[in-house]
Amino acid sequence: MKNNIIIVIAIIFIGTSCSSQQFISNTNLSLSDKKATPETVSLYKKLNQLTQKGYMFGHQDDLAYGVNWKYENGRSDIKDVVGDYPAVYGWDLAGLEKDSPDNIDGIPFTKMKQFIEESHERGGITTISWHFDNPATGKSAWDNTPNSLKTVLRGGENHQKFTVWLDKAANYLLSLKDKKGKNIPVLFRPYHELTGGWFWWGKGNATPEEFKSVWKFTFDYLQKKGVHNLIYIYNTSSFSSKEDFLANYPGDNYADIISFDSYQNNDDKQGEKFIAEVQNQLKIINEIGIEKHKLIAIAEAGYEAIPDPKWWTGTLSKAIGDYKISYVLLWRNHGWQEKEQKMHYYAPYTGQISAKDFVDFYNLDKTLFEKDIKKN
Repeated sequence: MKNNIIIVIAIIFIGTSCSSQQFISNTNLSLSDKKATPETVSLYKKLNQLTQKGYMFGHQDDLAYGVNWKYENGRSDIKDVVGDYPAVYGWDLAGLEKDSPDNIDGIPFTKMKQFIEESHERGGITTISWHFDNPATGKSAWDNTPNSLKTVLRGGENHQKFTVWLDKAANYLLSLKDKKGKNIPVLFRPYHELTGGWFWWGKGNATPEEFKSVWKFTFDYLQKKGVHNLIYIYNTSSFSSKEDFLANYPGDNYADIISFDSYQNNDDKQGEKFIAEVQNQLKIINEIGIEKHKLIAIAEAGYEAIPDPKWWTGTLSKAIGDYKISYVLLWRNHGWQEKEQKMHYYAPYTGQISAKDFVDFYNLDKTLFEKDIKKN
């Protein structure tokens, strides 16, 4: 009996004396930023633990606007439907680099900061992407003029401009603070959909070595500026093999979560192609995640206007299957697009055709929303 007591005391002592960073290491996970804040380390540990319960549901721009409304305090299309907020909130930094007061989606950066701080206070998690302009041409992120990325590398004609952009990002990321003045941890997803050719940093517009260089430079530069509240997400679009997925991978010391984006299209109304593709891609990145001790996620997904009334339980849930992903984030609920003359949204709102099925999706044990992760 006495020996058992000694063992228990030893376990308690070891448990309390280990830092959070060591705890992650004991589960074969460690953050790439070795100077990460305690809050960031704690979030990474929590993300790992949550994968044993299920996967988090996320939504882009959730608190800022929805279908037929904008900037209504505390409102969310998700909350309107299920009475709970998403677990993960997606935002974007584009516009910051050119000193715009608003981001690419028209959200004032001051409001975005307020939304991030509000959701964090409730227990929500923030992820940020960056559709920054092409530094070589001054046009949008979608201007895929070849060799643009090369110009921001050391010695390139736009390197200095690029470091100024990173300074602006650093200042904003460091301005996100909780009520105790601590930096809010952020899941940072730069250079997203890198296997697609539509962005200036994408496939075909730079060599794998050039891409790795700009990723590593960004990572090192932000740390040099004192930014230690980021969990870095490596993100692709479609890929067909491990080699394809990892072609531009900067290395295990430069990424914390590996992910991809996948959308269902109108030529796949039953969702069969979407389910097969997502399952295939999850199989590949799950193997990589196990080998490299990285969390995995679907960083963007959706079916525009969700015309399928059973899409949530009948398609998305099946596509994810039993894989232990960290989260799936649905794109934004913009509403009516005047230019395109159509509705543009990816999550249900009250009365939408898939809203009832979304309630069933919400009630699944494996789907985690804000209340679920707050309990953890």
